Amino acid sequence: MTSILRKPAVAGRFYPGDPNVLLRDVFGYLTKSERARAIGCVVPHAGYMYSGHVAGAVFARIELPRKFIILCPNHTGMGQPLAIMSEGAWQTPLGEAIVDSKLAAELKQQFHPLQDDVYAHMAEHALEVQLPFLQAQLDEFTFVPICVGVGTYQMLSQLGDALAAVVQRQTEPVLIIASSDMNHYETDSITRKKDHKAIEQMLARSPEKLYETVQKERISMCGYGPAVAMLTAAQGLGAQNAELVKYATSAEVSGDRENCVGYAGVVVS
Repeated sequence: MTSILRKPAVAGRFYPGDPNVLLRDVFGYLTKSERARAIGCVVPHAGYMYSGHVAGAVFARIELPRKFIILCPNHTGMGQPLAIMSEGAWQTPLGEAIVDSKLAAELKQQFHPLQDDVYAHMAEHALEVQLPFLQAQLDEFTFVPICVGVGTYQMLSQLGDALAAVVQRQTEPVLIIASSDMNHYETDSITRKKDHKAIEQMLARSPEKLYETVQKERISMCGYGPAVAMLTAAQGLGAQNAELVKYATSAEVSGDRENCVGYAGVVVS
């Protein structure tokens, strides 16, 4: 048994709590696609009914490795600014996903601001909702969860540099997943315009310009920190391409075009 078991916080709310229903839904979102190796990706984290189809399109586009670093924003405000878990497992209705202790230790050694903190992860949904997509497709994998509660470009850039340095040293591929929704709670038309500006910088693989655009245009992209760190790492790892796999807003499901959230699925390779 693993020493720390992080119980699901949003099963039955953001995604089905019944494993059979969950598997059916996940495979329904995994659109048929030609898979390719990737360095990183940006994936949404809303309830599956709203953004599952965007997340599924991303995870169906990537040749999945057996190791992942998953970065998510800190929605709850709990815990350390850069909270990592170095041991244990995360439970979902599909079983336990094991934390990669060796990879986590290397990341902490490379970047000392990363602090072990289970508390920051306990109620955070943005990382948890990614795991069933991996569990449904892989018999075995390990991952390192990092909850990002810092907002300065300097710190995010340094985190990205550290990720690149550690991933570069690995003997097998590691995918860096940045969990983020896009603009929040404005009209559908405004959200699409704002999101396009942020997506343009992600497709240009420019973490600095993404950061500047989010600040200047007041884009309420909750996971811009994870995205900036992932893009910085991708630069360091020699990324040559970025692709918008799918974009949607919550209005397409809810019908509410006055208060909607945007979802972008981006693959960087």
